[in-house]
Amino acid sequence: MTAPVLEFPAGFLWGVSASAFQIEGSLTTDGRGPSSWDAFTGEQGRVKDGSRADVATDHYRRYREDVALMAELGVGAYRFSISWSRVLPDGRGPVNGRGLDFYDRLVDELCAAGITPAPTLFHWDTPLALEEEGGWLNRDTAERFAAYASVVAERLADRVPLWITVNEPAEVTLLGYGLGEHAPGRRLVFDALPAAHHQLLAHGLGVQALRAAGARSIGIAASHSPVWTAGDSDEDRAAAELYDTLTNRLFADPILTGSYPAGLDSLLPGPVAEDLKTISAPLDWYGVNYYNPMLVGAPRPAADPSAGEEPAGPAGPAGPAGSSFGGIEIPPDLPFDIRQIEGRELTDFGWPVVPDGLRELLATLRERYGDRLPPLYITENGCSYGDGPDPETGRIDDARRIAYHDGHVRALHRAMEEGADVRGYFIWSILDNFEWAEGYRQRFGLVHVDYETLARTPKRSFAWYRDLIKNAG
Repeated sequence: MTAPVLEFPAGFLWGVSASAFQIEGSLTTDGRGPSSWDAFTGEQGRVKDGSRADVATDHYRRYREDVALMAELGVGAYRFSISWSRVLPDGRGPVNGRGLDFYDRLVDELCAAGITPAPTLFHWDTPLALEEEGGWLNRDTAERFAAYASVVAERLADRVPLWITVNEPAEVTLLGYGLGEHAPGRRLVFDALPAAHHQLLAHGLGVQALRAAGARSIGIAASHSPVWTAGDSDEDRAAAELYDTLTNRLFADPILTGSYPAGLDSLLPGPVAEDLKTISAPLDWYGVNYYNPMLVGAPRPAADPSAGEEPAGPAGPAGPAGSSFGGIEIPPDLPFDIRQIEGRELTDFGWPVVPDGLRELLATLRERYGDRLPPLYITENGCSYGDGPDPETGRIDDARRIAYHDGHVRALHRAMEEGADVRGYFIWSILDNFEWAEGYRQRFGLVHVDYETLARTPKRSFAWYRDLIKNAG
């Protein structure tokens, strides 16, 4: 499949993404302190393949090689994250100069290659010292984040034109504190909601700190999915609305409207009204991470073995109370049930491939927030496929990844024709990497990484994206 020839606005930013914990390795090098993910991956059974990120892709040592690959790709920007505990080993206190120097060198290398640095200040790896004091359940963590943002911006703001405060606060809240599938591994269900509020407060305080240090264009990277209702009953509609509220509106509404969805204020730590003024400070842009829609219905009763009923899978007509999606187990006591979307190709992660869901999502955001919605960036979009090198040629023909991105870029183009103000698109990810609780089982990269030798091999999708960038201007 050749890259489509589509006209995008002048200055449209084509980029790639990665995060510190997933690629850097060198977890004890040059004074880096431990993070919540260091502790989580050290607990038996937390990571599905039993692996750790001590080496990952060794980006800490090989960053020049990786920037050279990005330059060959022709991207305009690299969205990376900064390891908080590499800069402030305990999350507070003295700055680790050697850790901050690494990001200084990385930014210089990117600038020399003509690639815009786009750092994310927090991509899930909370300093362990702060996690042990309550992490994002503790209001003080938001204050500590603002101080950390100041330290980084004072060093880098002269060369970094694009900043991201927090990545996917929904996932940290729901998977890390609600379901225990990610670090820190807490299973608090709805008692996890303070983690949402404190991350949003950290975002707002971080925006203030960045601006005070001279940072320019600032946004957030929030995960969003269209929520489809699984049935026609009032119960199904109510379940889908609740899921949409908890995963989409709980995070976007405070930032974009200055208020929480009705009924949630009482579940959040105060002073909510005063905090919302900080959380809703105007942004220069809003980042959207999109992977797939979610099909949600009312909880279904468990099968009754005494009546001869066999439990069905999550998409079955009489499945158990509780479900799973993409390897994440959903507890049976939640007031909604996640169903599988039938008739769609699945990635190796088990996620349905629905390119038009991106167009639908952007239309929903425009309808929901109107003129309160700032310009948008697609800060993540990607797919996991495990295609490896051909034994004879060494080439990696990841045709399914090409088809995935071809469909999503076309959907994005349609959305922009319909009025969506989108300024850039970042593929997740530049490299195969450590995929959180999946370990090394899932490969999202445009570049294949041999985890034994750490050799980098561009896949066919790498060439496809290079051609797309050339064609789109």
